Amino acid sequence: MQAIFDMGPPAPCPRPFNMAAHVLAHAADLPDKVALSVISQDGADSWTYARLAAAVRGTGTGLLAAGFQPGDILLMRLGNTVDFPLAYLGAIAVGLVPVPTSSQLTAVEVTKMVAQLSPRGILRDPRVACPEETGLPVIDTAALAMMRDLPPCDYAMGDPDRLGYIIYTSGTSGIPRAVMHAHRAIWARRMMHQGWYGLGPQDRLLHAGAFNWTYTLGTGLMDPWSVGATALIPAEGVAIEALPALLADHQATIFAAAPGVYRKILSHPMTIDLPALRHGLAAGEKLSDRVRQHWNEATGTPIYEAYGMSECSTFISGSPAHPAAPGTLGRPQDGRRVAILGPDGPVGLGEEGTIAVARRDPGLMLGYFGAEAETAARMQGDWFLTGDQGMMDADGQITYLGRADDMMNAGGYRVSPMEVEAALLTHPAIREVGVTDIEVKEDARIIAAFYVGDAVDEADLKAFAAACLARYKQPRVYVRLDALPSGANGKILRRALKPIYEARHGQA
Repeated sequence: MQAIFDMGPPAPCPRPFNMAAHVLAHAADLPDKVALSVISQDGADSWTYARLAAAVRGTGTGLLAAGFQPGDILLMRLGNTVDFPLAYLGAIAVGLVPVPTSSQLTAVEVTKMVAQLSPRGILRDPRVACPEETGLPVIDTAALAMMRDLPPCDYAMGDPDRLGYIIYTSGTSGIPRAVMHAHRAIWARRMMHQGWYGLGPQDRLLHAGAFNWTYTLGTGLMDPWSVGATALIPAEGVAIEALPALLADHQATIFAAAPGVYRKILSHPMTIDLPALRHGLAAGEKLSDRVRQHWNEATGTPIYEAYGMSECSTFISGSPAHPAAPGTLGRPQDGRRVAILGPDGPVGLGEEGTIAVARRDPGLMLGYFGAEAETAARMQGDWFLTGDQGMMDADGQITYLGRADDMMNAGGYRVSPMEVEAALLTHPAIREVGVTDIEVKEDARIIAAFYVGDAVDEADLKAFAAACLARYKQPRVYVRLDALPSGANGKILRRALKPIYEARHGQA
């Protein structure tokens, strides 16, 4: 039998449609319910659904008054504050196209984005790095805050297939790619509500990530709001070890985090008592069985893992209704069609191939902005190729077998080694460089750079990288070599770098 698992067609998206209107649909029937609490040890800043919707729609009015027109692209350079989701939804509400970006990006990296996208304006927190001389109008956080009290905008309803927002992901070529998503992407996320979360309006979902991380934006905010649940987000500066107390104090029923957050919580000796918590959610990188087991032992609750990517969010997962079989990612969510492909199409059950999702999937991207050839290269007939390897059993459970390329994972972010290498090669002392990620201990990976060139103090190299690469892209270790391992064609053999590191550091 072929390795294809079809969970039936997804429910069609309503027409006309607006993503922000869908997310905030419960503001009318739940005006006084708390939609968002920004929490810390000192208390909470809570937003009811009525307050949230008024602020979003006022922001939409303000953005139109500032001269922006539907279809205009707005680059978001905002920090880990409530300004982020308000501006994001406010832009979408009136048909603008926001581009959320990590606050960790440097001005150098943002300059490249501006050149690629040609945005009509920038929404900016003055504390967040941004090129100063862009010639573009800048709306700062003070101006955004004043917009919240303006009269509510009308929702710009339209074709659900039209461009709604853009997010960035590392491209396999080393150039970050702008992933274009339609308004219907939020409708497609309904397949996760039971296929992964077990989410209902009674839930209080605490996401450990920052407001301006796309994982937080979707799982931590948009999805809970779209069902009338309450989102809990730690305030800026809350330490990871404080999360168990916040989970308990605010009676969180679901906890979402990257695997590394679970590992760091468990590394602190403490008793974790979470009587309201039903389960945890993990995504962004592979969750180790050991962390899963230790969390269950410490809290009495399971962790349900999901697999996905920026181009299609998550589409394979375990869930309360259908837990993943041991050693697997889980199965395709209801409404998804997933296959394991080889060079000639779907492979057989139990055979290795590339994980692929159907092009019919409403959550699949519209394409890469300005990169039609790369978009086409990811398509094979009726399928979108993820680039990850896996195999499927007869029940549709999929085992993850790793990347087919050299993409790295740093704290839940996919990073291209070629992007990091290109930045480091501008250092005058580096003649050649190869970059890969190294597992330094179970469930903990770092980026390591191996270079040929003059001996340079590691602190100097780290300072250089900090000026041109976001924190999560920066190597934590630098290794000087006489020559880089390469193949017959002269290309760097990045997979040969890991044994060099292991030999020098005494790892097996």
